[in-house]
Amino acid sequence: MAEVDRDGLLALLLARDRGRRTIVAIAGAPGSGKSTVAEVLVEHLNAAAPGLAALLPMDGYHYDDILLNQWGIRKRKGAPDTFDVGGFAQMLKRLRARDEAEVAVPVFDRAIEIARAGARIIPATAAIIIAEGNYLLLQRPPWPELAPLFDVTVMLDVPEAVLRERLTARWQHYQLTPEDIAFKLDGNDLPNGRVVRTESAPAHHVMRNG
Repeated sequence: MAEVDRDGLLALLLARDRGRRTIVAIAGAPGSGKSTVAEVLVEHLNAAAPGLAALLPMDGYHYDDILLNQWGIRKRKGAPDTFDVGGFAQMLKRLRARDEAEVAVPVFDRAIEIARAGARIIPATAAIIIAEGNYLLLQRPPWPELAPLFDVTVMLDVPEAVLRERLTARWQHYQLTPEDIAFKLDGNDLPNGRVVRTESAPAHHVMRNG
């Protein structure tokens, strides 16, 4: 596992064979900056070669609250068992096949806690797909079925104290009460982050993002 910074990762990806689609996994704990890192990578890749890259967030595969309520796990939304892993794997396989002119993917809307179906289009011309999500490298079944679908993997390394600060600011932004924020942090987000750190397979690269 080699340490890499953003510029180094960009150089690595720009050097990839563009005749074959590359799928990159950006993994990390909640609050580690996965979405920001992935979005910046896509932006810079497309600045270097317009249309080269596209973004695929794992959060679009949250199970809906209707199901989570039925199963009694709504308060644990964001834990490994609250995602449609099989659905995400099938989407990665569709994108790897690259035999459709365009593929519509879901995007999670955090403001309303709902995944919007078909909210983003990924064209066949995009040679690099940046997938981001907490559990992309998790070794707990059924998550390992994703591993063969990634060409490049990156784990974001952020100290837990920094995660706590970022997550507190996130939930304050969404106007949660102090009690709800405390539960989000110590009842869900930070324990999930520990799962990511202790149960993920080694990545090809680690990026310090704290």
